[in-house]
Amino acid sequence: MLNKPEQFDRNLIVIGAGSAGLVSALIAAAVNAKVTLIEKHKMGGDCLNTGCVPSKALIKSAKVASLIKRSSEFGINVPESNINFAAVMERVQSVIAKIEPHDSKERFESLGVECLEGHAIITSPWTVEINGQSLSTRSIIVATGARPFVPPIKGIEHINYLTSDNLWDIRDLPKRLVVLGGGPIGCELTQAFARLGSQVTQIEMLPRILIREDEDIAEIITKQFEQENVDIRTDHLAKEITTKNGKKILVCEHNNEMVEVEFDEILVAVGRAANSRGFGLEELGVELNSNNTIRVNEKLQTSIPSIYACGDVAGPYQFTHTASHQAWYATVNALFGRFKSFKVDYSVIPWATFTDPEVARVGLNEQEAKEKGINYDVTYYGIDDLDRAIAEGEDHGLVKVLTVPGKDKILGVTIIADHAGELITEYISAMKHGIGMNKILGTIHIYPTLSEANKFAAGVWKKAHAPQFLLKLVKKYHEWSLKH
Repeated sequence: MLNKPEQFDRNLIVIGAGSAGLVSALIAAAVNAKVTLIEKHKMGGDCLNTGCVPSKALIKSAKVASLIKRSSEFGINVPESNINFAAVMERVQSVIAKIEPHDSKERFESLGVECLEGHAIITSPWTVEINGQSLSTRSIIVATGARPFVPPIKGIEHINYLTSDNLWDIRDLPKRLVVLGGGPIGCELTQAFARLGSQVTQIEMLPRILIREDEDIAEIITKQFEQENVDIRTDHLAKEITTKNGKKILVCEHNNEMVEVEFDEILVAVGRAANSRGFGLEELGVELNSNNTIRVNEKLQTSIPSIYACGDVAGPYQFTHTASHQAWYATVNALFGRFKSFKVDYSVIPWATFTDPEVARVGLNEQEAKEKGINYDVTYYGIDDLDRAIAEGEDHGLVKVLTVPGKDKILGVTIIADHAGELITEYISAMKHGIGMNKILGTIHIYPTLSEANKFAAGVWKKAHAPQFLLKLVKKYHEWSLKH
């Protein structure tokens, strides 16, 4: 291995201009470090170009189509909608274009970041080669993200399958769409395409969709999908893709029998694989985890101390907001670790699945608490009781809170409701700053809003944990006061 240079061209080189890389470069520039950001494809990474942004734009169009279908519920008779799928997908591209300047080379260069386009190769712990030029740096941050994982299904290589990378190029609505995967991405896209008019069959090898969520939560989404004519096939293992009489067929194993599902297009959404190879890490001997994410310590250092990693390529979470969260720690430690370093904090990690209704969670749910042997009390508040939800025609779902037995400390919250991703923020803040159910109950919430659900959930908790002995004394006092 090369000796450490006596001096460097740069304080930091960041490889990858997705969420983790952009935030890393931005922080470094903000503290006047000399930083270079390298991206081989598009600024903004997957989130802007193929992930969060386009999927949410598509989901919005699907929501509008759903509301038109429900228009009579609101006293408005609208003829059946004529969905122009090509226009829907063009709108998706226009949304990307509108957000693109936030992540553009021009913006970041104006903020003091040197932005280079090309394939980076890490040639030593302190050097990166790009376009035939070798750059030296005190520290490197790898933020190369992840890509859709395509399982080794026999015959899949012979068809033009869809993933979240190339889905956005299609302009013809698939008549019969198979979605492989019952996780968040698979569920979001399943519902969106069903609402836009595809006949969707969702294939999941596990016993239910949304396996990371509690069973009662997943069941609500399952019933919603079934109401929207989604054909959900759980306990189905995809084995082979073949053609018969010009028709494409997915062969699945179910209950020890082979089941055939015809389709026009197949969307693979079974997870994401870290982009950890092909740019020098293996040659340097940087350690990887069993799932090919880069192994990092609590300071986000790899097995080579001058090289850090954050975002999807490092895990353990594959969310845009956790990538940004990690980026702060990676950057501060890379720049100032010789004086003071920080351990990344994963204590309060939220996420949401943007189905309709949305599923949002922070902290523990019941199945995780049971797996870890953590005792808990559980509180439910049904959204069907909430005035604003009733007025909106969205009176379904619930707030589910886990607390320490006999105390108001929050262990975790799951909300399944319209705008659950927004509603969960109050609980994220509460858990981060040590606020319990009593203080949420004591906080004024505007009437009528969806956020009142959080207060009412706290009220349900309070009623279940009311001080019975004190209430008996108060009752006796009131009886006494009637006579004195």
